[in-house]
Amino acid sequence: MVKVYDPLDTLTTSSNGLFMHQFLEYIAVIAFVIVFFWTRDVFVATAVLLVAVSAQVAFYKLTKRPLSNELKITFWLSLILGGLTLILRDETFIQWKPSIISWAMALGLVGAMWFAKMLVLKKMLGAAITTEDDIWRKLTYGWTLGLTANGLINLWVVYNFSMETWVTFKFVGLLGLQLLYVVIMMIYLVRIGAIKEDGPAPADPEGSAEESSETQA
Repeated sequence: MVKVYDPLDTLTTSSNGLFMHQFLEYIAVIAFVIVFFWTRDVFVATAVLLVAVSAQVAFYKLTKRPLSNELKITFWLSLILGGLTLILRDETFIQWKPSIISWAMALGLVGAMWFAKMLVLKKMLGAAITTEDDIWRKLTYGWTLGLTANGLINLWVVYNFSMETWVTFKFVGLLGLQLLYVVIMMIYLVRIGAIKEDGPAPADPEGSAEESSETQA
């Protein structure tokens, strides 16, 4: 049976695990933001980011949790771009990191669909959402467009606003955009009836009529 939900209720019930996973992967970013606003020194904050993301990966390994592709990309780009930021004393490298991560994820989504015939979103969310492959392809293109936009918006903020504004956007703005994309996706899926709920089978009218006749007899 297909049932239309309040989109916010659907978002809360279907995506709790995804939100918790995203929160765990944002710990290093939270540390970066806190240290930056405490010290007003992007280089100190970058050093803390490198320590935090390394500790995060070590924690996942020790607890035998699977490392997501996003975390792998974040880890290596943090080491490379963060290292260049500290060595060359140029914050531009760390400011480009969110854009490169967003574009790498967008390329991974559409590349897997085009060349490996694999729907990454279906693999991630298929247990909670039942729909046709054609819908997953549309969602893949939608997320690819959104992630590409994230990278461009990040560079717009980098080159037009202060470091304080960029750090705020890095945490609040990018996270807000991701949540917006999730809400849009869930509203779309609800509107097309792709969010399904197992329920009791509908009563057979003919069977009910026969029962009623037997009872009256």
